Amino acid sequence: MAVWDDLVGQDRVAGQLTAAARDADTLVTAEAAGGGRPASRDAADASAAPRVSAASPGSSKMTHAWLFTGPPGSGRAAAARAFAAALQCVSPDRALGGAPGCGFCEGCHTTLIGTHADVEVVRTDLLSIGVKETRDLVRRAQLSPAGGRWQVIVLEDADRLTEGAGNVLLKAVEEPAPRTVWLLCAPSLEDVLPTIRSRCRLLTLRTPPVDAVADLLVRRDGIEPELAASAARATQGHIDRARRLATDERARARRAAVLKLPLRIDDVGGCLKAAQELIDAAAEDAKQVAEETDVKETEELRAALGAAAGTGGRLPRGTAGAMKELQDRQKRRATRTQRDSLDLALTDLAGFYRDVLALQLGSRIALANTDVQDALERIAAGSKPERTLRRIEAVRACREALDRNVAPLLAVEAMTMALRAG
Repeated sequence: MAVWDDLVGQDRVAGQLTAAARDADTLVTAEAAGGGRPASRDAADASAAPRVSAASPGSSKMTHAWLFTGPPGSGRAAAARAFAAALQCVSPDRALGGAPGCGFCEGCHTTLIGTHADVEVVRTDLLSIGVKETRDLVRRAQLSPAGGRWQVIVLEDADRLTEGAGNVLLKAVEEPAPRTVWLLCAPSLEDVLPTIRSRCRLLTLRTPPVDAVADLLVRRDGIEPELAASAARATQGHIDRARRLATDERARARRAAVLKLPLRIDDVGGCLKAAQELIDAAAEDAKQVAEETDVKETEELRAALGAAAGTGGRLPRGTAGAMKELQDRQKRRATRTQRDSLDLALTDLAGFYRDVLALQLGSRIALANTDVQDALERIAAGSKPERTLRRIEAVRACREALDRNVAPLLAVEAMTMALRAG
């Protein structure tokens, strides 16, 4: 299996990355053939970190900084990890002219499972990535590869960098260390500082076709074809959400509850009750994550800090700060989980009204929520397209309010009242 096999519906991007990995391999091989000391300063620059801008790519397909953009679920992080594996590929077939990224060699395998010493994959379960974490990354990027062909930093949530963190990263991207490659992922260009994106080569991914996502769920995860097709259609090609919907009964139950909301907001009381239920469901998601991870993290830290058995669980002196830092991180993660869960519910709600609008306009596009078609037809028959558009706008406004840190209950209550008014 090649590293690109799970990159669904992105043949153009896979082709570009394969070509870049070939050029990267040529650069490293040429340096090795020269005894590790390039013949000239120009050769040193090329073999170490090809300083090719996105604006004028030149003859090499390889460069030191990449920006992967695309809608949620398009596979940005999967593409970056696959490229990282191809850069570390040591397959004998590669040396004989085969494309890097075999998927089987030690370089590919350890990269894909997250244990390669020269590949750092950074993702966050918090609301933002701060200056301290970014400085740690930059220091890591200054190191020479320990045993691999490149030092690769995959930043899956580049859109969550604070302004200060972005400025710290900018210096590293402007003046890359020898043989270091930055792979940044974000939903869109606008989510990254202009000074950073201008120094990266851009790759834009598209939403994968529904049929391709369903095929992946069957092939990779062993999901029954009918369930895979239903999950892929319901999430409109969002790979991770489709997998969760197909494998998690609780996720299916929460989605079903969200799709009943449009039928329950006939009066003010119904609006307020529906809003509270959405908030409660998001809070329950955060609690579930906390139960699965917080206790384990806390016990592991206590053991690492030397909390001896038989002492009533007391921590040694001077370690309270570390425990407080962990608790603060867990609180921030709970906030992020609750917001993500709520945003997912709003996405499902917007998809419902999108299907209503399609029915009202007689569109031939495939409906995402065929499992609630009776409700779709009832809402479509009882309103006009203009009213449906206002409802979609109300959902969008709620998502924007949450991004601005408006109190979640107030934002959702305002949305449900607007949905009722239409």
